[in-house]
Amino acid sequence: VQLVESGGGLVQPGGSLRLSCAASGSIFSIYAMGWYRQAPGKQRELVAHITSGGSTNYAGSVKGRFTIARDNAKNTVYLQMNSLKPEDTAVYYCNNFPPSPKYWGQGTQVTVSS
Repeated sequence: VQLVESGGGLVQPGGSLRLSCAASGSIFSIYAMGWYRQAPGKQRELVAHITSGGSTNYAGSVKGRFTIARDNAKNTVYLQMNSLKPEDTAVYYCNNFPPSPKYWGQGTQVTVSS
């Protein structure tokens, strides 16, 4: 399985971005998936995850602002990020939930700055 993240960029505080994670492989739908992020000088942390059945859970710092979703027909998981804050600046990764070490990709950079 290969996971490829996209959709990051530079956005002003209060702005929005939608990240996408495209997965290869025909068994994507059976796995819980997560979005993770790593800010400079900090450990990677879980942002949100979604089960195979569509149940979701969020880190407290993003609850109410971020929405995780999946499209099993497209083997893709999304992260809609609204009301972005400078502290959301990080490299964002997708992976299984819980994560598998062999599936970490390059991630996509999100920078929130005026």
